[in-house]
Amino acid sequence: MRHGNKNNNLSRTASHRRALLMNLGCQLITYKRITTTVAKAKALRTYIEPLITKTKATESKEAISHNHRIVFSYLNDKAAVKELFTVVAPKVVGRPGGYTRIIKLGARQGDNAEMAMIELVDFNEVYGKHIDTDAGAEPAKKTRRSGGAKAKATTNSDDVVTDAVIETVPAPKSTTSSNEDDLTIIEGIGPKAAEVLIAAGISTFAVLAITDADKVKEILTSATARVGHLDPTTWAQQSQLAADGKMDELEELKLKLNNGKEI
Repeated sequence: MRHGNKNNNLSRTASHRRALLMNLGCQLITYKRITTTVAKAKALRTYIEPLITKTKATESKEAISHNHRIVFSYLNDKAAVKELFTVVAPKVVGRPGGYTRIIKLGARQGDNAEMAMIELVDFNEVYGKHIDTDAGAEPAKKTRRSGGAKAKATTNSDDVVTDAVIETVPAPKSTTSSNEDDLTIIEGIGPKAAEVLIAAGISTFAVLAITDADKVKEILTSATARVGHLDPTTWAQQSQLAADGKMDELEELKLKLNNGKEI
């Protein structure tokens, strides 16, 4: 019987589970979004959101210092605690809760584990819904109305922006034009990932070679196709070899990789 077994133990001892969530929490605060399994993401959400709420207690210096000590006991990382109170706290001051979002990414190759991306909602600018607010400002009132497409997109500088304008991404081309390269020869890029990159304007080896890996990862995670789990770390190196016509060196490099990662 499952009496008193509300939390998911993640098949770990109490100390191992606590160390795991501590590490995941520090990574989430540092990088604002991480990829892990669905079970770990759900456990991390219940672990990290109460700590983010404690950053809002700023009535006195004693309260701030006390919450610093409490958060440090859960994270055990001075850099992560500083990032939480100085960078994350001003962003979430107007949000009453729900600081994280979990997006499922599909099954992982190998063990078929359900993967997901967990991120801090206020730091996601990919979807075009991010609105900068001053520290201490009240959040904009949200209403659900029909006919939202008829609303005007232009606002004055003194007006409060309540509706975010979502930038539409053009649909991928059905046929490959003459000035596009076959990105699928890069180890780790499949047909779906190639369509996502082409839709984002990355259609040649030369462009991919000079594009930062973090920017490529951001494009993949924001796409509707399930390609956010791919690792683009070596794509720039492979693309540079392909752009220079060094196909033999590219094939040798691909032998050392597995889905774009070094073996």
